[in-house]
Amino acid sequence: MPRLDSTRYTLGFAAAVCVVCALLVAVSAVGLRPRQEANQRLYMEKNVLLAAGLIRHDEDLPAAELRAIFDRNIEVRLVDFATGELVPADRADARSYDQRRARNDPAQSRPAPENRAGIARMPNHGLVYFVTREGRIEQVVLAIEGLGMWGTLYGFLAIDRDGNTVRGLTYYDQKETPGLGGEIANPKWQALWQGRRAYDDNWDARITVIKGNAGPPEKDPLRVDGLSGATVTSNAVTRLTQFWLSDAAYGRYLKRFRAGANT
Repeated sequence: MPRLDSTRYTLGFAAAVCVVCALLVAVSAVGLRPRQEANQRLYMEKNVLLAAGLIRHDEDLPAAELRAIFDRNIEVRLVDFATGELVPADRADARSYDQRRARNDPAQSRPAPENRAGIARMPNHGLVYFVTREGRIEQVVLAIEGLGMWGTLYGFLAIDRDGNTVRGLTYYDQKETPGLGGEIANPKWQALWQGRRAYDDNWDARITVIKGNAGPPEKDPLRVDGLSGATVTSNAVTRLTQFWLSDAAYGRYLKRFRAGANT
């Protein structure tokens, strides 16, 4: 029997513990992955519902109810950014499509055109969430992202069936300074976007987060209140929003949407 106080025993015991721990971590990671992916998808779908105004920020709904609301009101499709056309529903499972993962996959993405939003690559396809009522599309929710002060901002922008009026906004993943740029996640600030216009009279993406206070939507439709002490983040939100509304991203599709092409 080896001596318990020997160097060989100590090293062997430590190695055995490391191997066992590594195996436990690996097994747990593999076993929990489906649940983690399902929770991540549910979190994304919850934020789509928030952007569309179908649930409130102060509601704490169980997972089953969130899924039921989503299934009842939302149709998920993919847009081909190169053409502005919807990808046929039978060619891709839009519900399971991971736009962020696709962006980082060279086979599913391409270099982004020159832009001020800090976007180096963009996926070939983008998610569109149709909010329907009695078979009629009431609004579309678009996935948006761009470089903020400390990292990438990820959110959803809801546009009315007129293809121009903003119905809602959420930022579900961001690393901005709490109390300053982090206020982009504040429901009160997000509510200021409702009723604004994404495009000007020439259909150029012009919605802008300004320094200071904007007027009400009916009098100042293209501007949103700035974030106090967070000029960098405010400018970042402007740039990324205008990019995803441009022809480089969802702009081509929204032109078709306004013309009535929904299939």
